[in-house]
Amino acid sequence: MSIILIVLIAINCIVSFKGFNDLSFFRKYEFHVGSIRAGDQIRMFSSAFLHVDIAHLAFNMLTLYLFAPYVIYSLGNQSFVITYLASLVFGNLLTMLLHKNDYNYRAVGASGAVMGIVYAAILVQPNLEIYFMPGYIFGIIYLFYSIYGMKAKSDNIGHTAHFGGAIGGYVITLCQVPQMFTENTMTVVLLAVPIVILFVMAKMGKI
Repeated sequence: MSIILIVLIAINCIVSFKGFNDLSFFRKYEFHVGSIRAGDQIRMFSSAFLHVDIAHLAFNMLTLYLFAPYVIYSLGNQSFVITYLASLVFGNLLTMLLHKNDYNYRAVGASGAVMGIVYAAILVQPNLEIYFMPGYIFGIIYLFYSIYGMKAKSDNIGHTAHFGGAIGGYVITLCQVPQMFTENTMTVVLLAVPIVILFVMAKMGKI
């Protein structure tokens, strides 16, 4: 296993366990729209290393552990870290964009960054299967599910961060490996469809 991946998982665990046992620490570094708009920008980054509970942390770290090796093998450690951090930022920026007027909106978790790694893995490994289906099919279904979740607002899942992270993984991977546009055109185009639909819906005020 890559030492970079081990370090990243360790940081998530250390920060999350600190948050589990210190509510003031958790509140200080969670994603909170009102605080961020008041100038507390560190929350845009720090919130992605906090988790609600052990199950939340374990699910994200297990997903990262399973999909990161595909990205590391194909792109290298440096590109993996860039993709992870960029996806983290994309996830929280999209969340801020769509929830900027909801001053009480709160969120934590590495889900956005992890989803970015999942989408990067789908791009660099065209034959990857997830839940017994081609990776790109899973990606399309998941993004449409995220759009539904963002619109329904019926649960506590950070669908917006998931979607933003997926966009980050998609964009950054294509920037690093532009030949995918010609070598893996179908996957690139199909994964773009729900992204375009999201922004059209947002423009129309339907999300």
